Amino acid sequence: MAQLAVVLLALFGQMERTYTLERAAHARAVATAKGRRVGRPVTVDRAHLDYAAHLRTAGHTIAETVTKTGIPRTNLYRHLPPRPPPARCPSQPSADPLPVSRIAHPCGNLHRTRLTGHS
Repeated sequence: MAQLAVVLLALFGQMERTYTLERAAHARAVATAKGRRVGRPVTVDRAHLDYAAHLRTAGHTIAETVTKTGIPRTNLYRHLPPRPPPARCPSQPSADPLPVSRIAHPCGNLHRTRLTGHS
């Protein structure tokens, strides 16, 4: 009988936890719909972020941007968009006896690619 009471108490506790999470999720959704920001307030102002974005596009490293703006590194990574990966340009085609085709690469050069279809 005592085991049944423990199981029932655990069940009620789990139900209460589930309902609490649902109420909190609903409250966050309502606040977001009303235009209120949920979570900790942002401590970095827009002018500093714009300056940091300018430094980033100008080619400065994150360490230099941290030094010049005073914004912590983690905040920069959180607020600034990531840099696009550089276009890779193959330097030398391999000397392979497989058939190749010439295609235009995004860097503007013509490169050789292997034909994958075997006929």
